[in-house]
Amino acid sequence: MLTINLALAGITLGSIAALSGIGLLLTYRTTGVFNLAHGGIAMITAYLLWQMVRVWHIPTTLAAILAICVFAPLLGIIVERLVFRQLQRRNASPAESLVATLGLLVLLIGVAAVVWGLASKSDAPQLFPSRSIDLPGGAIIGVDTLIMLAIAVGATIGIAILTEGTHLGTEIRAVVNRREFAELAVVDADQVSSIGWAVGAAFAGLTGVLLAPVLQLNPYNLTFVVLETFAVPVIARLYSLPAAILAGLGIGVAQSELVQVHVGWLQGFVREVHVNGLVVALFIALMALNSLHEVGGGDSGAASIFATRTADDTPVRRRAAQYTIGAVLLCVPFFMSPLHLRQAEIVPALAVIFVSLVAVTGYSGQISLGQVGFAGLGALFYAKFAQGDLFGLHSLPGLVSLLGGMIVAGIVGFATGYPAIRRRGLFLALTTFAVGALVSRFVFNDPFFTSGVQVNRPSVLGWSLNGEVAFYAFELGCLVLTLLVVRNLRSGRLGRALVAVRDSEAGARSVGIDIGVLKIFIFAASSALAGLGGALLALSQRSFEPTTFDPLQGLFWFTAVVVFGADSAAGAVIAAAVVVTLDTVFVPNSSTVLIGVLALFLGRMPGGVVEGVRQLTARLVTPAGLITSWESSLTLAPPPPRRLSAAGRAALARVRR
Repeated sequence: MLTINLALAGITLGSIAALSGIGLLLTYRTTGVFNLAHGGIAMITAYLLWQMVRVWHIPTTLAAILAICVFAPLLGIIVERLVFRQLQRRNASPAESLVATLGLLVLLIGVAAVVWGLASKSDAPQLFPSRSIDLPGGAIIGVDTLIMLAIAVGATIGIAILTEGTHLGTEIRAVVNRREFAELAVVDADQVSSIGWAVGAAFAGLTGVLLAPVLQLNPYNLTFVVLETFAVPVIARLYSLPAAILAGLGIGVAQSELVQVHVGWLQGFVREVHVNGLVVALFIALMALNSLHEVGGGDSGAASIFATRTADDTPVRRRAAQYTIGAVLLCVPFFMSPLHLRQAEIVPALAVIFVSLVAVTGYSGQISLGQVGFAGLGALFYAKFAQGDLFGLHSLPGLVSLLGGMIVAGIVGFATGYPAIRRRGLFLALTTFAVGALVSRFVFNDPFFTSGVQVNRPSVLGWSLNGEVAFYAFELGCLVLTLLVVRNLRSGRLGRALVAVRDSEAGARSVGIDIGVLKIFIFAASSALAGLGGALLALSQRSFEPTTFDPLQGLFWFTAVVVFGADSAAGAVIAAAVVVTLDTVFVPNSSTVLIGVLALFLGRMPGGVVEGVRQLTARLVTPAGLITSWESSLTLAPPPPRRLSAAGRAALARVRR
């Protein structure tokens, strides 16, 4: 039975979710970019308000105006000007914009973690009074709830009047419909994009400021809750602002009403749904729709733009030298102190997870943001199998437990692959993110699954892994096997089929490739590999920590892999080494700042860091050593002289001069 007081209480969260959805829709409808950094902007604005009020002692009202109406819009304009305008001008793939927003998200989280730390702050300033008003019939509603609801409704009405009844609104609609035609009609599309980013960032900042007193101020928790509000624009089909308000209010009311639901042995599940209602709503909304492209939204396409090579054409000698250097660097930790060796143990485990992302994203072009969930499942079920705490089974040997964790992760990946058959780009990215979030919230954070879990290093074939040297050697062996598996995925008929699907699904389908089977297979295989990496990560830390497999951590992992080379297994290993080294040598979370900055400008180095270095060395070191850098940039590498006549050689000499 619907309870009025509970419904009114749910309007508070619903209004905040609606405001967040309005900001996302505004940015998307004016720029074509689905801003995955929305939560990061909300979080950093809330931190700035806290800094101004609690540290600098600026009055709350003035600080709120500066944070929401000045800082957040200015941040949106700067990002649009420096990053996204360049992507628009060169007609970059929407997938590049998607990863650029991920880079901004990662950068903002890193900055907040470095500047303010990861400890939660419980004294976030509250904008609106918390007193209540008595309504007829005994119902009670908060003043802050009424104000937030009024802001959401007023913003919708104001935006509707702006877009339908003004010249600027006409320009906005023109840019939304066809940007290139609008520019031909002398519409300043850049100005429209700047306005969209500024207003969307302001709504993001307002969302963060309103949520901070309720959730406490934390770089990860606050950001994740704002990302959960993606359910609102998805339900609104990335188009309708009134639908976004109704969706936000509906989710808030339904989540609040779940308090009075009692269903016996399922009560624990109902409680988790109540706490994580936005995640559940996002997953259900994504499953209910076949494609965002079909409902008027956009599709960021496959991740093929980040895969620049279809075959490894590196000379054998150079490849052998690269492998030798890589092997030597990975063996350096054997000569370190036990303390540094324990820190280095994270590198091979993280590298296995990163290589699994290369398989699903670089080789098949599927944007998967939920790999962290599969890694966590591998770690958790390894511990369960090793302890004998699952399905009444006795304790299993170490290798069998590892295999069991991989199988469980692979099964979940197999199930995730089914939605991927008809999804791609943005829609697939959101779906995989929702899966990872569900696994994190309903499995990793549930005491029923994680209570009493112990991670002990086993013996493998009579060889104890308790010693640091022995365990690191075992990790390197697992990494080598993972690289061999992924190399086999890339080579032969299967590899050619995956590359065909990555580059053009329509073309692959036209030559008889079963795209659905391939997508399911690559999701299952990459998920199993991620499960292996997650188990190794838990073994290196000797514990299962749910925060290690937080969904936001998965976004960072994906961004790091794309930055260093989505189609490069070597790049994935290098990325893992760089991340661990930076966080160990410098301030913790400093790697997120670097990865975020590189991701923002990824459009200027297609293929990632590894591909950029490869192209640079190819220019500087040519087989004959005779092609100069300016000739390489003009692609005027001369053909062999024996193919030219005397007149031809003379003409070529004049062109060079």
